[in-house]
Amino acid sequence: MLLRQMKYFVAVIDCNSFTEAAEQCYISQSAISQQIQSMEKELGVELIHRGNRRFTITPTGQYFYSHCKAILEQVDELIRETKRLGTDNELQLRIGYLRCYSGMELYQAIEEFSKIYPEVTINIVNGTHEELYDLLRFCGVDLILSDQRRAFSDTYMNYELMKCGCYAELSVNNPLSKQEYYQNTLGFGGSYLFADNLEEGRLLVLSNRGFLPVESVGTLPPERASIRRLPICQEGRQIMRNYCAFWRKDQTNYYIEEFTNILHKLMTGEN
Repeated sequence: MLLRQMKYFVAVIDCNSFTEAAEQCYISQSAISQQIQSMEKELGVELIHRGNRRFTITPTGQYFYSHCKAILEQVDELIRETKRLGTDNELQLRIGYLRCYSGMELYQAIEEFSKIYPEVTINIVNGTHEELYDLLRFCGVDLILSDQRRAFSDTYMNYELMKCGCYAELSVNNPLSKQEYYQNTLGFGGSYLFADNLEEGRLLVLSNRGFLPVESVGTLPPERASIRRLPICQEGRQIMRNYCAFWRKDQTNYYIEEFTNILHKLMTGEN
């Protein structure tokens, strides 16, 4: 018995027609019928009961069909994975993400991806929006996760992950922690303090040295007792940012697409 014969049989059942199945498989109707008859003869059972210009699948044929379909899908997956492994020069994925990112989904996506593809080495770097853009532009990373601050470019794949709300974290001792006052604030004023990472920024907040803008990309960690997280609003509505994955079209590959799909599902809660 040949896999090709199993493929012909599945095509006939899926199409419910010998004619359409033959066209789909690029052979003649008589040839596909002969191949299935040959397979029935080898098995010693009737898979398809033929009538006047119509046919029905037998219970034995239904059993054989369901298992054939599963086997053919496994074979297709085996072929895809073999081709992918054979064409990959270096099994690595280089990811850049915003330094202010604080959601949990990125870490979960890396963990899930690593379980599925343990052969891939993941290298991670963080940076500002401009630093990440330069890394991507000059092929320093394969993929960046960042909010949209430019118009989409045809040079890159612009994969929209989710819309996220903007918040400000500030000390409960800060007078701006009064929500009514803060929601009417349309811009950031005063001097700026720059932190190297998110935790350093939160330490500055705890010492009541201003507020820290954050975005609700995925699941933010809970507020601490001494920190209040308030939405940043404009004209009575919370400001939203478009959070995306970006990669160069001329550098796209299976790993980038697979990791991005995993991250998107985690962020949106899709199955």
